[in-house]
Amino acid sequence: MLAKDLIKRIRRIQIRTSHIVSEALAGQYHSAFKGRGMEFEEVRPYQFGDEIRSIDWNVSARMGAPHVKVFREERELTVMLAVDLSGSQSFGTHGQLKRELLAEIAATLAFSAIRNNDKVGLICFTDQVELYLPPRKGLRHVLRIIRELLALEPKGRGTRVGPAIEELDRVLRKRSVVFVLSDFLDDGFEKALRVSRRRHDVIPICIGDKRESELPDIGLVEFTDAETGNRTVIDTSRRRVRDQFAAGARRRQEDLTKMFRRMRIDPVQVSTGDSFIEPLTAYFRRREARRSR
Repeated sequence: MLAKDLIKRIRRIQIRTSHIVSEALAGQYHSAFKGRGMEFEEVRPYQFGDEIRSIDWNVSARMGAPHVKVFREERELTVMLAVDLSGSQSFGTHGQLKRELLAEIAATLAFSAIRNNDKVGLICFTDQVELYLPPRKGLRHVLRIIRELLALEPKGRGTRVGPAIEELDRVLRKRSVVFVLSDFLDDGFEKALRVSRRRHDVIPICIGDKRESELPDIGLVEFTDAETGNRTVIDTSRRRVRDQFAAGARRRQEDLTKMFRRMRIDPVQVSTGDSFIEPLTAYFRRREARRSR
């Protein structure tokens, strides 16, 4: 990719995603991710409306009047973007490749993070870890994340989610919010995800394309597996072939959904050609509702 073209694409994504953060996601990210916990600040006299559970009975007994503990929210978070750049991300049939959609979503999350004074980092993976950028703050850092997502030429073509998650567990020293952006066309990563789930707040963002779940009736078509290079010819005019293809896609999706449900993980589902704002906004709302219960 020419440097001039890359700069234009980075600028275009910056403008679009910054607008999304300002107009569509303002406040929702902050409400959904309210920090790691609470830090003790002071003890003060009880005031009408204070939670009875916050009364410090030892101090109250010494002072002869009710006193409460006051806590300050630990606001700053570390946000990690684990982004799948395997060969299957170069597929797309609705005016957009899956990799382009991944870049837009990752940029939106990164801008949301720095707007809330959070650190954001990036790990790109295929069947190996391709790149790791440690979490930092600032616009320049986010622009570098976008540049890598658009311009990085991976060495690998396959997908291995597990090793990428294990690498994150190794390098992250404190609890973080980890967004895993992938089509999850992989097996055997449940154990790694389960271990990481105990340490971090793991949020899968599942990227798809409608043509991965249904075939059009267009006769004989040669398909090339973007990750293995294997080629096969399929007669899409045969109804049974189309039905088998759709059934296989449904089984994969059902297996993935069941795995997330076993771990009590709430995924975000997005598809090329569709707006990702609504699924992301809906997720933030669900998360905020759970926190307020």
